[in-house]
Amino acid sequence: MALGNTAKGRRGFGEFASYIAIRGIIGLALAVPYKWRVPLAGWIVSRVVAPLAGYSKRVRENLAYVRPDLSQSEVDRLARAVPDNAGRTLIEIYSGKDFTDRFKHAPLTGDGVEALRQAHAEGRPVVLVTGHFGNYDAPRAALIAAGFNVGALYREMNNGYFNPHYVAAISQVGTPVFPRGRQGLVRLIKFLRAGGMAGFLMDQYMWDGEDLTFFGKPAPTALSAAELALKYNALVVPIYGIRQANGLDFKVICEAPIEHTNPIEMTQALNDSLEALVRENMDQWFWIHRRWKPEQAAMRHSTRAAAKMAPKGPS
Repeated sequence: MALGNTAKGRRGFGEFASYIAIRGIIGLALAVPYKWRVPLAGWIVSRVVAPLAGYSKRVRENLAYVRPDLSQSEVDRLARAVPDNAGRTLIEIYSGKDFTDRFKHAPLTGDGVEALRQAHAEGRPVVLVTGHFGNYDAPRAALIAAGFNVGALYREMNNGYFNPHYVAAISQVGTPVFPRGRQGLVRLIKFLRAGGMAGFLMDQYMWDGEDLTFFGKPAPTALSAAELALKYNALVVPIYGIRQANGLDFKVICEAPIEHTNPIEMTQALNDSLEALVRENMDQWFWIHRRWKPEQAAMRHSTRAAAKMAPKGPS
């Protein structure tokens, strides 16, 4: 899946301090058995990190923007539960074999499973699309455990100190992994054309993305997954790892493939697929993300309009 933001990461005092704090939390959690490690990391992020880092505030702001109908008690619950899930996800990815072993006997479910098997048998490329929901790397771990050849496109972290450790962690779940950017894209396309399955995360704000909707609000979204699928005749399958009631296991759902039409229609269908699942499991989506950024809408539209009107150079 597309994981994790800038091509090079920032390296200032603030980033270094954050890196030390995060590594400390990870080191503490990794020192205890897995069944205690995961809830411990969730508790630390929810009760300590989230209030200090502003995550709880951001959850509340996002919910007020798209779900103003929620009761105060439900908003309060989500302000705790969402960072808890984020903390669990982080330590699960860093747990390597302890995490991936949980998928050895976990069945794949949903209407898209047979289509994935057929594509695998035929050597047809597959574009897997998920969101920051449940644990976004659970589907990749489950597919690899089931014998599929799955790669991941990741976005480098803003924090330049933390990024190398993050890449090493996601590589423990499985390889290959490809960084966003020209070189990473070239390698990913080669992997796809050879019949591989490549995962994408579609639910982050993209300044130059298309003006699609998510929860009924404008949400600039990248069209790249759909564009690649159309260009290379790849199957497009929405796939999700839903955290189960015990907080440790996952149900991996492979939805029916998205019909090939055009990039905008296909990507909106992917947004709608994720939204439907989030509405059923509100505490499992990363409401920490600034998915909509309505305060940037006017500047973004004027900048894009000016770019379209700018005179082109000589051909």
